[in-house]
Parts: sequence; structure tokens; C-alpha cells
Amino acid sequence: MSGYLLRRAGQSAVVLLGVAIAVFALMHLVPGDPVRLALGTRFDQAAYDALRERAGLDEPLPVQFLGWIGSAVTGDLGVSFRSGEPVTMLIVERLPATVSLAAASILVALLIAVPLGTLSALRPRSFVDSAGTVVSQVGISVPEFWMGILLILLFAGVLDWFPPGGYVPLSEDPVGWLRSLVLPALTTGLVSGSVLTRFTRSSVLEALGADHVRTARAKGLPARAVLRWHVLRNALLPLVTVTGVQLAYLLSGVVVVEIVFAWPGLGLLALQAVQDRDYPVLQGAVLLFAFVFLLLNLVVDLLYSRLDPRISA
Repeated sequence: MSGYLLRRAGQSAVVLLGVAIAVFALMHLVPGDPVRLALGTRFDQAAYDALRERAGLDEPLPVQFLGWIGSAVTGDLGVSFRSGEPVTMLIVERLPATVSLAAASILVALLIAVPLGTLSALRPRSFVDSAGTVVSQVGISVPEFWMGILLILLFAGVLDWFPPGGYVPLSEDPVGWLRSLVLPALTTGLVSGSVLTRFTRSSVLEALGADHVRTARAKGLPARAVLRWHVLRNALLPLVTVTGVQLAYLLSGVVVVEIVFAWPGLGLLALQAVQDRDYPVLQGAVLLFAFVFLLLNLVVDLLYSRLDPRISA
């Protein structure tokens, strides 16, 4: 297990380094002067030269990259051109909103996908199966921003159950935090749940047709025991993979949903950095997104090796 873990961690580190090089190169290929844009109407040559020097933009590109990646390893992602605040602090400020939305969304998705996908597989071509197919198709087809607007119109405009947008920190008002979380979590959870429902259905169907399941049934094992120990356990592997990918996607910021609900997450931070040409913030955000994806992929691989020891061989 330790050798497998070290091998996967080394591969992830190489990928993360490649992402850092690509992000740094792309940032400097984008036309426009970020320092000039950051100064705006406050531009004067002395301030321009000082900001370039402080950001290290007067150094050769290899020196800039080595300085940036060396600082990033220690947690220092630089200083924002626009606000002058540390990038790490800006990201940390957005993390609670992003993590709470991602956790609530994946919970909603699993609560929809696991029961609906399992029932659809157990009763193929039934009313439940048809309803599950329709629900998942609608969830995949409807754009997130449109679904969010519909939920706002219904639950905030007509029923007045939840606020139409905004974020309330959990530490300030737990009830307000929960009420502000419901609609964006439903929006993203319905979309992710539609994807997971299809994978759950296909995984359970494949497990139901396996030889060991037919053998267990032939031995007279109760249907519930066959479902629990032989079907769902084997159907769990592909579901773990897709759930990990969906969670990484949600943790990286759902930009459209964050715009619709005025949700101060990492996706909105990255979008604002693109608009402002704020290189340090955008580089730090993209590097964090890549790290989240790689970390969750590593966790999924470890779960795989625990669920099926043959994978680590």
C-alpha cells in the first residue's frame, strides 16, 4: 500500500508541476498589461515601475516562474494586483462558501442518484425506470443558470421560502446560512445527481448480471443480502470515481451558479481575476483547482485499492 501511495503521489506531483508551467506560460501569453490595468486612473510611471518591481515582472520569465513556484510550495501565492491583498488570504476567505456549496450539492446528488438509480436497475422498463430516465435527462439537459432562475422564481418569488441569493457565514447565523445554501445546492445537486443516476443504474445493472450474483441467488441467499453484499458493493467502484470527479468540479467553483446566486466562491474569484487580468489571483486559483482534482483522484484511487485490493497490485 505504501509503495502504491508513493507512486501515485509522485505522479500527481509531476502533473501539478506541468499544470503550473502551463498556467504560468498562458498567463504571460495573454495580451495586455496587467499592471497598467490594475492602476487604472491612478497611473503614473513611478507607481507603474514600483508595482512591476514588487510583482517581480521586471525579472526574466524563468526567474519569475522559479520564484513563484518556490513561494507557492510554502503557501505564498503572491499579492493581488487589484486589491493588494495576499492571494492565499483571498482564497481562504472564499473557501467556506465553496466547500459548503460543494458538500451540500454532492449530498443532494447522492440522495437522488443512489435510490433512483438502484430502483431503476432493479426494475428495468418499469414506471420507476422510465421516471428515472426522464428526471436524469431533464437534469442533464437543462442549463444550470436556467434551473437556478426557475428555482428562484418558485421558492423565492412565489413561495418566499428561501432568499434569492447571497451568502450568510455559518459562524454568524446558522439558520441564515442554511437558508441561503438550499437553492444553489439544489441547482448544482440536481445536475450532478442526474449524471450520477445514470452511472448508478448502469453499474447496478452490470453487477446484477455477474456470475457470482447468479450463484448467490441459486444458493438461496435472501434478496436483500444479495443486493447489499454482492450487487451494491461491486456497483460502488464506478460510482466512487464519478462522485470524486463531480466533487472536484464543485470544489473548483461553479461559476454560472455563483453568478446567478451571488455566491462568493472560488469560481467567481477566478472569473473576476480573468476580467481584471489579475495574474497572481488567477494563477493561484487555477493551481488550487488542479491540486483539488489531483488530491481527490488520489483519494479515489486509495478507496479503490481498499474496495478491491487487486487494483494496487
